[in-house]
Amino acid sequence: MAPTRCRSVLFLAAVLTLGCDAPEPPPTDLGVPWELAEHRRRTILEPRYVVELSIPRDRTEPIEGRTTLLMGWTDREGHPVVLDFMAPGERVRTVSVNGREVAWTPENDHVVIPGDAFELGTNEIVLEYTAGDEALNRNDDFLYALFVPDRAHFSIPVFDQPNLKGTVEWVVEVPQGWKVVANGPRGESTVSDGRERIRFRATRPLPTYLFAFAAGEFDEDHEVVDGRVLRMFHRETDEEKVDRNREQIFQLHARALEFLEEYTGIPYPFQKFDFVLVPSFQYGGMEHPGSILYRSDGLMLDETATQGQLLGRASLIAHETAHMWFGDLVTMNWFDDVWTKEVFANFMAAKIVQPSFPEVDHELRFLMAHHPSAYGVDRTPGANAIRQPLENLREAGTLYGAIIYQKAPIVMRQLEARVGRDTFRDGLREYLATFSYGNATWPDLIAILDARSDEDLAAWSRVWVEEPGRPRIEVARDGADVVVGQTDPAGRARVWPQRLEVVLGRGGAVVRETVDLGADPVRLEGAAVGLDFALPNGSGLEYGEFVLDPASRDHLVASTSALADPVVRGAAWVSLYDQVLEGRLAPATFLDAAVAALATEREELILSRLLGYVGSAYWGLLASDERSARAPGLEAAVWAGATGSLPTTARSAFLSSYRGVALTEGGVDRLRRLWAGQESVPGLPLSENDRTALAGALALRGVPDAASILDAQEEAIDNPDRAARFRFVRPSLSPDPGVREAFFASLADPANREREPWVLAGLDNLHHPLRAEASVGLIRPALEMLEEVQRTGDIFFPGRWLDATLGGHASPEAADIVQSFLAERPDLPPRLRAKVLQAADGVARSARIIHGWQGEIR
Repeated sequence: MAPTRCRSVLFLAAVLTLGCDAPEPPPTDLGVPWELAEHRRRTILEPRYVVELSIPRDRTEPIEGRTTLLMGWTDREGHPVVLDFMAPGERVRTVSVNGREVAWTPENDHVVIPGDAFELGTNEIVLEYTAGDEALNRNDDFLYALFVPDRAHFSIPVFDQPNLKGTVEWVVEVPQGWKVVANGPRGESTVSDGRERIRFRATRPLPTYLFAFAAGEFDEDHEVVDGRVLRMFHRETDEEKVDRNREQIFQLHARALEFLEEYTGIPYPFQKFDFVLVPSFQYGGMEHPGSILYRSDGLMLDETATQGQLLGRASLIAHETAHMWFGDLVTMNWFDDVWTKEVFANFMAAKIVQPSFPEVDHELRFLMAHHPSAYGVDRTPGANAIRQPLENLREAGTLYGAIIYQKAPIVMRQLEARVGRDTFRDGLREYLATFSYGNATWPDLIAILDARSDEDLAAWSRVWVEEPGRPRIEVARDGADVVVGQTDPAGRARVWPQRLEVVLGRGGAVVRETVDLGADPVRLEGAAVGLDFALPNGSGLEYGEFVLDPASRDHLVASTSALADPVVRGAAWVSLYDQVLEGRLAPATFLDAAVAALATEREELILSRLLGYVGSAYWGLLASDERSARAPGLEAAVWAGATGSLPTTARSAFLSSYRGVALTEGGVDRLRRLWAGQESVPGLPLSENDRTALAGALALRGVPDAASILDAQEEAIDNPDRAARFRFVRPSLSPDPGVREAFFASLADPANREREPWVLAGLDNLHHPLRAEASVGLIRPALEMLEEVQRTGDIFFPGRWLDATLGGHASPEAADIVQSFLAERPDLPPRLRAKVLQAADGVARSARIIHGWQGEIR
């Protein structure tokens, strides 16, 4: 935080200099337009909020609020002051400025206060209102605020933009006995008439999307690690599960904090470190300082957790902790740079988890965690750039996805390699120190690194960060030589500068050639002599659509399992699956090779990826008769993995996969026996979650006694949050298409979409491949709801809504429906259109590969 004296000088300078070139009156369109945000950034200084909320026990009763806002004001032209608040005409009771009630105007989702109510200098605004439930996630006995990216004003009046940071003091009144967690440290509290009023001390400057509190019936636990108090709030009723996970949860947070303080050279920048585990939370986590929110089942793992789940928990904790520096201490200026906070959180998480898992090949893990997901978007017609322009914050949620979470860390790793690790770290330290408690842009960081490097980083950034898509990198044999070159799949002659490690295999041995690939092909002289294969992504860090020459492709299909280096083996499998999706390799050929590899592979990260590829190819790329023909062999291979000699974490992944692929009569009978406890896998006790998933799998497979199985499972669920989820989702498992359609119809009411993970689980059931033929008629209505889903849902919901709707379909009819919808909706917002194209890409490829569909979804 800058010293008070310096901030006062800046304030005076702003007062003296503004006004000569006055901007137009700020626009009050829906959302937060860029022009409004820029006007406020120039004319409003150092906002300080005191937000008082009275929360009734009955969630159907309104939450009453009062906000006191102190701010500097420098607008000599006297333009209105515009606060953001949803439905202000219905919710705001009074507005006062400097102790006097003023007339104000509701305009869209804004409170517009005349400029003549203000004085140059410090002003106080007081608003009394009914808080909006839209972003407060109210349940019967708990609630939590989730304001990212622009949803703070859905519930409270604020200047809802990232580059107008302010302090916040929460004052929350709740039923006595409820716990409350907020950004700032807890202050004084009073109890009266069965109610408790708790004041939290003011925070350091935060953007409004990080304002947060949670309240309700939570258990509290704490640990002191290296003198730092960490507090955890949760609703888990299984005490054994809590005891089993508790130590690791605290230790992983402590290690992440220690690493980040050392790497950045900056002590933890906020006053306290609390976190809340929320059942069915919308995301994996959200990085509010002093009140991090996590999805409970991401941290409270079952006894039979897989290696992927253990790594995922560590990465999630590291990711959210890294945000305390990257995003919270230094915040992007505007949400066009939202990726910068996410890329550094993922980039740092990859470094942080390494000491906790010394047995893991972390280069392999980085490859598996990032490339397949990024390719899943970048290969589609809806691919987006990492950095995207944004005119209005109401569209900020559409920026999120695999490109900023998975592709951007790959690009950042390449940037680190380009400038050197020490230079990169020192540049980040300068960036954080320069912009602490303030805002910065991606060009700000590039300028810092550019000054420390001989590379032309601005030019490098233009193609990797500002452009969508990936290069097509081809390997060809030309006589005795191997030639590696790149082309632009979009035909725009773009060039992606990239260093490749090309692996050349000959007679069981491999050699590596480093290639700096630019516009011109690189010729490896004599490399084709005696060559078995050439793999251009041998380090696992390279990025692109790698087109293997036919001889290399065929050799790798037959012999990838024999490659000694796990990273090379993993890169080969990723590239081979890409060949399948690009129509260069038959799905059945790939599937047979992958299933055979399950018997010999011992690297859990590769096994997990192979199991995922096997499931995707099995359900999405085979005709039904091919699937039936391969089902017995696949089930046998997967069951052998579950019951074999692999570590428990790997066998757990096999058992989960078995539940997903079992299709034969014998396989379904085994699922029933597992659920009923008549058969078990040594060392893999089934949790309540496992049995619930088995019950759902049996219902999807249409067993005659599905209703009684679901009845028994519902009765067996002890935890009230998990029981509520089961009751919500259950109609989507019904054998009656009418019941399933009624479940879908109920989602037209936004109130029934509030618990987004429950909704997505239901959609997954409706559109499971075994139900796809019956549910194809639900695709068009789901697409028609998309814009409303985007308006009312959280940031990941539109994309996940589309994925859950389309993910189980492979028919030409489904592809035609999406094609027609897009053709008839030229007015669909471009970013939503891109989301449809991304989600529909799998349907189009499946329909093309299985059925020879000739259409194109554009």
